[in-house]
This record gives sequence, structure tokens and C-alpha cells, in this order.
Amino acid sequence: MIDETSKQHIRPVVALVGRPNVGKSTLFNRMVGQRKAIVEDLAGTTRDRLYGDADWNGRDFILVDTGGLDFGMMSTASAQKGGDPKDGTSAGYQAGVASGLFLREIREQAEIAIAEAEVIVFLVDAETGVTGPDEDIADLLRRTDKPVILAVNKADNQKRRVDALEFYALGLDEPIPVSALHGAGTGDLLDAVVEALPEVSEEPEEDEAIKIAILGRPNVGKSSLLNNLLGEDRVIVSDVPGTTRDAIDTRINYEDLEVVLIDTAGIRRRGKIEPGVEKHSFLRSLKAIDRADVCLLLIDSTDMVTAQDAHIAGYILEKNKSVVVLVNKWDLVEKDTHTMNEYTRQIRAGLRFLDYVPILFISAKTGQRVEKVLPLALQVQEERLRRIPTGELNRVMHEAVAKNPPKGGHRHRLKFLYATQARTDPPTFVFFTNDHKLVHFTYGRYLENQLREKYGFLGTPLQMIFRSRKEKDV
Repeated sequence: MIDETSKQHIRPVVALVGRPNVGKSTLFNRMVGQRKAIVEDLAGTTRDRLYGDADWNGRDFILVDTGGLDFGMMSTASAQKGGDPKDGTSAGYQAGVASGLFLREIREQAEIAIAEAEVIVFLVDAETGVTGPDEDIADLLRRTDKPVILAVNKADNQKRRVDALEFYALGLDEPIPVSALHGAGTGDLLDAVVEALPEVSEEPEEDEAIKIAILGRPNVGKSSLLNNLLGEDRVIVSDVPGTTRDAIDTRINYEDLEVVLIDTAGIRRRGKIEPGVEKHSFLRSLKAIDRADVCLLLIDSTDMVTAQDAHIAGYILEKNKSVVVLVNKWDLVEKDTHTMNEYTRQIRAGLRFLDYVPILFISAKTGQRVEKVLPLALQVQEERLRRIPTGELNRVMHEAVAKNPPKGGHRHRLKFLYATQARTDPPTFVFFTNDHKLVHFTYGRYLENQLREKYGFLGTPLQMIFRSRKEKDV
């Protein structure tokens, strides 16, 4: 009944690494074509990885920006711990500890990105030439079996482009001169990136199984939940965050339906866990979200909604995926008759943009309400595939408009002509108007709420598209 299945095709990852101030962020924004990533600043500092969607010549990939690496600065920070460790007032000691932790975090983030990536872009600076930190990073990258593309930034003139040749000394492939600021050479760089990406099948096999991703921060109980759903200890469970690393799929037959459970942390021996690797598991979550039909977002009842929970939820919404929020470790909460309502209110406040999702309070450890998880996820998947007949949809729309007409003068009054459901998965509705520019965001939300009130769409995002009468169909 249960067997592991091969991974579905997912977008490859390209990691952007280099020392500080070589222009990684500028190149990142240039490659993703926007001023900021989909997900950024996870813990409130620039040392965290940034993620963005990029595409070139028909190939799409996830681009990861990392904090600047400088091993020399790390050594200096460690040396600054010189004061008396027992004296908490020593400014030098405290600054050294803070800097050391900060820089170690940067290196951890970069190493995670390198480990997760299919292709690595190593960015250096033509203006300063080869530096010691460049050589240190090159030494690190020569040990990986991943394709490494050497990009020489700030090559803004002919002299700088010639100077880029000195980076052959790093012992990597041919340097590609670029100007992240002006865009020169970035096409050649993207050509090299796409050429280095792993090949994909032109016609991937169709998989009709319902894919359910288990998501959440480290140590919120993902492995315990998976084991409980499977009824066996399939995944190592530990109180230590980071027990498991690699994503793994488990295919099951549930109520005559084929279901693939996508765990964002799979089996791994405890002795093989690198310190800090699971502290930030966001990239693994992004890959799982891409492949999922329904996402199970676990949050810890003892922590409530954290910034990282909200970021994961935001990416789920960005990708128009359906979601169920599972509040785990409910057995650890002291309760009275109002506890569940109060927790629900706080969770709704922390995830304001997911007010349509169901919330289920569970204990993966004791099994409390775990038997309701899959039925609820499958119900949400059914809602995702719901289709409303055009005639019925238009009746609902006209009733909603009559009940709450759009505001505006006689000359510039918004008029709704007709509506149609363009697709399911996710449900997508197109409303034709006399002028779509008159549709205010709040009125679009009003129409969405009317659809939800009538048809539910539990846990499922709705795409609302407004078109002017003269515009062609989407």
C-alpha cells in the first residue's frame, strides 16, 4: 500500500555567492527582473538568503541570493573576543561575539544555498581584482561537484573587461564580464546558467495523484505528523531541530484515492547532520510548495504564528496553492472553554491574508485529531476543482452588484457585464466590465467574499481577473 515515489520535476536552484559588496543584490534584481524577491529578509537582517523566480530562453529556475562571504572577517571577529569572557561589560568581547555569530550565520546560509543548488554563480569584482576572500571562496567551490559559473561584475568599460581575465587565476572556468548595474553581459551569463541547468524531459509523465505537502519550521512536528498519518515510524523523530534534511515523497492509497505526501524533511542518519543546516529550511519548503496541490502548514501552539510561518504562508499564497493550517502540540496547551477561540483569533490575526483557510488543532505526538487531517486536505482539494456554471455565476454576480452597487458618478460608474470561470486548480474567474480600471481592490474582495459565501472554496485561493469589454479573453 505504501511506497516511495520518484520526485516530480521541480524548478532547479541557482545560488549567487561572493564576498561582500561585489554587487550580488544588484545582479539578483537584474536576473529576477524586479526590485525585490518574492520572499526576503526572513529574520530581519541582510544575512538571510533571498529567493526569486527567474527565467531565460524558456527555462525557469529559483535564484537564491546569499550574504557576503569573507572568511578573513570571520577570523578577525573571533579574535575580537579578547576581553574577559566572564566580564559581560567588555564591549570588545560582546561586539566580537555578536560579529562572530553574525558572520558564522552568513557562512551557514551560503553553504546551505550551495548544497541545495544545481548551479552556482560566483560573483567577483573587476574593480578590485582578485582578493584573498575570493581565493577562499574559490577554494570552497572547487570542492563541489556542481557547475560553477564565474561572473566578473563592474566590467563597465573595455579596460575592466580586459582586467576580468586575471580571474583565471582562481582556477575556475572562463570568467564572464558583466555589469549588473547597466545590464551589460548579463545575457551571456544567463545563457551560461541555462546551459548548465540539468536537462528536463520535454513531456513529463502525468501524475494524477493528489500531492499534499507538509510544511513548517524545524521542530514543529512534521516528521511526527507524517509517521502518525502513515501509522508507522517511517521518518526519524527527534527533539533536536534539523534531524532530517532531504525531501522525500511517500505514496499512499487513501479511501481509494492516490495521495503523495511530500515531506519537506526526509530520512537522514543523526550522525550526518551538519550544525545549523536545518535552522533555515525555507528553500526546501519552496520546492515542496511548487509541487503541491494542498499544503499543510504546521505551526507550534507554544509559539503561535512566527515571522517564518507568515513567510511560508505568503509563498503558498503567491503560488496560488490551497492550504490547511495545523496547530500542533495542542496537548501542551492549558485550556479552558475559550482557549480554542482565542487561539483561532490570534492565528487569523497573524495570517491575515489567509482568512479563508481551515484551522485544525492537533497533537502529532498523541494522535489527537490527526485522523481528520487527510479528510480535510482532500475536501480542500475538491474545493480547488469546483466549477460554477456560467449562468449560475452571473446570477450570483448580478445579485451581489445589486445588493452593493459600485460607487462612482454617472459618467464613470463601473458596470459589470458578465462573468465566466476560466479554469479550476485554482478557481479563476473573469469579470467583464465597461472599464476594468474602475474596479477598486476592496470591491474585488467584496465579490470574492460573495463567491465564498455562496460556494465555500474552503482553503483555496481565488483568482479574480477584471477585463474591459473591448479586451480579448484571457
